[in-house]
Amino acid sequence: MIELDFKKQDGLVPVIAQDEATGEVLMMAYINEESWKLTLETGVAHYWSRSRNKLWKKGESSGNIQEVREIRVDCDNDCVLLKVRQYGDAACHTGYRSCFYRVLEGDDLVEDGEKIFDPKDVYGDK
Repeated sequence: MIELDFKKQDGLVPVIAQDEATGEVLMMAYINEESWKLTLETGVAHYWSRSRNKLWKKGESSGNIQEVREIRVDCDNDCVLLKVRQYGDAACHTGYRSCFYRVLEGDDLVEDGEKIFDPKDVYGDK
């Protein structure tokens, strides 16, 4: 198995999830050794939630899972690109298709992505 360099960033490696069919960048997250192994074993994206300080299977709450179709690792073994099949229409917890749904126009961030769901309907009031 490939050994990622988990030492550089306190045990975490950044991961970019990209739609395998369209090339759209869906999200950026982090993995630790446990989530990396689970991703490899199951073929479903698992991440490490820094805000909740816990393992996170993408879609365990929303149903919007990511089936891993291809894995690319950068030259330093410290960044991963997952090409995924996104099940469900939204990858972002805010309800948008992509976490990158805002574009800088002048000094403002302007929403230009498609909102698929209301997070309150999926996750409840948190």
